[in-house]
Amino acid sequence: MAQFAYGGQAVIEGVVIRGMRTIGLAVRKPSGVIYRYREPIDSPLQRSRVARLPFVRGVVVLWESLVIGVRMLMRSANVALEDESVKLEGGSAVGFVVTTLAIALALFVGLPYLATQAIHGIVADARMANILEGALRMALFLGYVSAISLLPDVRRVFAYHGAEHMTIHAFEHGEPLQPSAIEKYPTAHPRCGTAFLLLVVVVSIIAFAFLERANPILALFERLVLVLPVAAISYEVLRIGARHESSPLMRILVWPGLLLQRITTRQPTRPMIEVAIASLEEALAGDGEQRVA
Repeated sequence: MAQFAYGGQAVIEGVVIRGMRTIGLAVRKPSGVIYRYREPIDSPLQRSRVARLPFVRGVVVLWESLVIGVRMLMRSANVALEDESVKLEGGSAVGFVVTTLAIALALFVGLPYLATQAIHGIVADARMANILEGALRMALFLGYVSAISLLPDVRRVFAYHGAEHMTIHAFEHGEPLQPSAIEKYPTAHPRCGTAFLLLVVVVSIIAFAFLERANPILALFERLVLVLPVAAISYEVLRIGARHESSPLMRILVWPGLLLQRITTRQPTRPMIEVAIASLEEALAGDGEQRVA
């Protein structure tokens, strides 16, 4: 079994895999040829012991995953489109991530709070209002994921998501990187980013339940400040769950995330699995070259 926890994400007609020191990308071009790309990772996790500390590393990994993911998404779109008149430039990746995070915080943190604050006269107890706020946040999250899963283009991305998980499963079990060996594995994986987001929502319900609501501005500020600690705790729980998959308690903890992946993954075709294999091969090749260097 692999010592390093390789993982990735689906992009437009492709898959990104993050290795120890290398990002691997593979995209199926309109011609049918698989485009391959890799680049070294320049991460604080490689240089700083502080960045690798528990409850710190989760925040670093989350930020890096967002920035790298957006950059690779832009590259995959350019490759898949093969149209010189349509180019997405990578220089705006950080700005795009910041804007996306701001929208997500407004939708999944601000909106549930304001909605429950509006019915303060009906639900006067702060603890009860916070629990209701958390339930609304969960409903928004599940509703959003379910809604986008109905879009044909998103369903293709979800199929590549399944191919990525199946390929990682096979690699972690020492299988050869061949479609015939990979096809027997499930599309759900305990370290999935979707499972992480679900866990963030659950942990936030617990953490926010004890907050006061007397001052709306202070209450919103407290929720925004707690987002990072909540994400850090969720990351550590997910790591523990993935490391101890055989534990009954851990199975209970990761089960909701695996269940949610019935929506966010689809059974891929063999050509999609071939793309996932190519992405992992690029990450592995890059890691091998850098170890030799």
